[in-house]
Amino acid sequence: MNVTPHSRTAFVTGGSGFVGGHLISRLVAEGWSVKALARTTGAKAAVGALGAVAVGGELNDVAALRSGMTGCEVVFHVAAHFKLWGPRKDFDDVNVGGMRALVDAAANVASVRRIVAVSAAAVVMGDPEPMVGVDETAAVQERDFAPYSASKANGEKILLGANGRRRGLETIALRPPMIWGAGMPMLDQMIESVKAGQWQWVDKGTQAMSTCHVDNLVTALILAADHGKGGEAYFVADAEQGTLKGVLGALLATRGVKAGDKSVSFGIAWRLAGVMGIVWRLFRLKGEPPITRQMLRLIGKPFTIRTDKARRELDYLPRVTWQQGLAQMTGTH
Repeated sequence: MNVTPHSRTAFVTGGSGFVGGHLISRLVAEGWSVKALARTTGAKAAVGALGAVAVGGELNDVAALRSGMTGCEVVFHVAAHFKLWGPRKDFDDVNVGGMRALVDAAANVASVRRIVAVSAAAVVMGDPEPMVGVDETAAVQERDFAPYSASKANGEKILLGANGRRRGLETIALRPPMIWGAGMPMLDQMIESVKAGQWQWVDKGTQAMSTCHVDNLVTALILAADHGKGGEAYFVADAEQGTLKGVLGALLATRGVKAGDKSVSFGIAWRLAGVMGIVWRLFRLKGEPPITRQMLRLIGKPFTIRTDKARRELDYLPRVTWQQGLAQMTGTH
């Protein structure tokens, strides 16, 4: 029996964030009824303004999750702890513990047939080396110097390991690279670094990279709700690939900011990041170091992915081009 669009129901985590907000807007526009987990009064207001029903609770609160999921057929798990520096526990509490609570809750809600979660392309990043044309056959990696990537890898294992835990429950992971688009929080941080005189390219910024516009990720999430295979992970990305300098330079330019041409070699940057990490931990300094090994692993070496599997099994096609996405950010579309 086909389900009509107007009868579809979803539960969303991370709905007040960058990706989650775009997802709720699209779901509501396509006729879904949406409930969204919200930790704070501000988050409740934000998801309510997008057309979702706010469900109060923490990500590790299984009872709140079960209550929110009840009556929903699809759970979209978008919430994550993403930073380039911090104690491993902070990452594990959200990216691992939150995932565990989510699958525990879903396993006890009969209406939920599928969990579609945002993982990260970085889960296959091990020691720093070029990775070009990576597909889903690449092994998942965990490294102590990369707490974000390692915690996302661990969380993904929990998610995919829960496939079939209850009859009719399927779990699917999407692995986007750098997510961008109008309103992206990372751009403000980049601009601060440039204005503070802390910006330097690594190896002149010539390394190839894949990206994923937020609307392309949302498209993939909704497609995965119907076409994804349980227990599988999918890389999703834009149709175009670029270089670090080309991509980040274009994003900065949408705000009239130019980063200049100062550059440092990866080797020097890696050693410097190691020293800074030691100093920050030893003296318990506040804030993030100007450069971290987690950051360098994400952007310091060529990293491109293939989306053949998503195109084949999800019918995924990127709907927003780089030119369109940049135009949206400059208000020229």
